[in-house]
Amino acid sequence: MSKVLLRFTIPLRPITKKNNGRIINKDGRRRVIPSEAYEKYEANCGWFIKKLDKPIDCKINIKAIYYMPGKYKVDITNLHNALHDILVHYGVIKDDNCKIVLGTDGSRVKVDKENPRTEVTITTLDEVTGYE
Repeated sequence: MSKVLLRFTIPLRPITKKNNGRIINKDGRRRVIPSEAYEKYEANCGWFIKKLDKPIDCKINIKAIYYMPGKYKVDITNLHNALHDILVHYGVIKDDNCKIVLGTDGSRVKVDKENPRTEVTITTLDEVTGYE
């Protein structure tokens, strides 16, 4: 039986990490870094994420409902990638690899023009087989 570990809302327009990346030259090598908009989003997310004593490192499902301000075509996997990296950055989860984040079941992209946001529910997955 799964147990809710954490539930919170990020009351900001969801932003992906991959769109509008910047190319920089460092040590003669070209690198792509996230856009300024994403970096600002990541920094602002910290205000809304509960600080934990230690990162979650058990098998989990991260359900995220992304409310966009319009009917944009958006890639949910890019939204997940950004959210999971933010959760690692703020010490909510130890890592976003497949031994910890087993699924994103129940996740969706919806529209709310007045209140774009991300609603996150992290639950344990105690009785999962095939992921050992």
